[in-house]
Amino acid sequence: MAEHRQSRKRRYITWGVAGAAVLAGAGIAAQNSMAATTWPAQKTYTGRAFDACTAPSLAAMKAWKTNGFYGAAAVYIGGKNRGCTQANLTASWVKSVNAVGWKLIPLYVGAQPPCQTSRNPERFTATTAAAVGKSNAEDAVAKAAALGMKPGSPIYLNMESYDITNKACNDATLMYVRSFTKTLRAKTYRAGLYGFSSSSAKAIATATNRTDLPGNLWYALWDKQYTTTADWPWDPKLYTNHSRGHQYMVNSKETRGGYTITVDRNAWDAPVALVG
Repeated sequence: MAEHRQSRKRRYITWGVAGAAVLAGAGIAAQNSMAATTWPAQKTYTGRAFDACTAPSLAAMKAWKTNGFYGAAAVYIGGKNRGCTQANLTASWVKSVNAVGWKLIPLYVGAQPPCQTSRNPERFTATTAAAVGKSNAEDAVAKAAALGMKPGSPIYLNMESYDITNKACNDATLMYVRSFTKTLRAKTYRAGLYGFSSSSAKAIATATNRTDLPGNLWYALWDKQYTTTADWPWDPKLYTNHSRGHQYMVNSKETRGGYTITVDRNAWDAPVALVG
């Protein structure tokens, strides 16, 4: 995912670096406590999931579901840095794929860190991080709702690789992520983050201040291990209770039911969208 979801040409720039969080069992509770309203029950999926740059056709999704290898699919619901067009991704498509049994994982490609080297249409700075995080989250909720993904659904923020040893940049990024997360929770959407285990995911997992960090962490570690536990690189007490996703393999060209799609493979044990 990461770079290649913004630009196919830069898909493997970050290969070399591929290598909120809350205490044990508290992920869901922490998010629920953020709002006075009653939260819808979390819908959890545990199994294999795929992500593709463009949402496949309904016919392809039906064929792949019959095959049975995957049970969930990540879809890019919005963000100015989203790299691929989404002609298939409509409320009707969401309703139809949900009806045939697919679980959906909403992903939003928001603004990116000021020290990131790639060219992105939207970035934040130390000065704008909080405001941009809020506006991005509001847009993400609007996009999810328009697709029929109800409150209680997660939205995973796609954060690209950046130099986490750059303190000023890392501080700004954490400010942006916290603002995004806090805004989602205020609107009764669960917060997650996708990032590399050597970069943005690491910054979240190792942050000393745990306030307003996402309650679900989806880490890219391309080791081809189908697991969310055996290769978990951080404190084992973090992100327990169905709060982890692991992107373990990328650029896998697969044919199922007569339809060929290039996907990334994920081990999933975390929230998925509530559709209806």
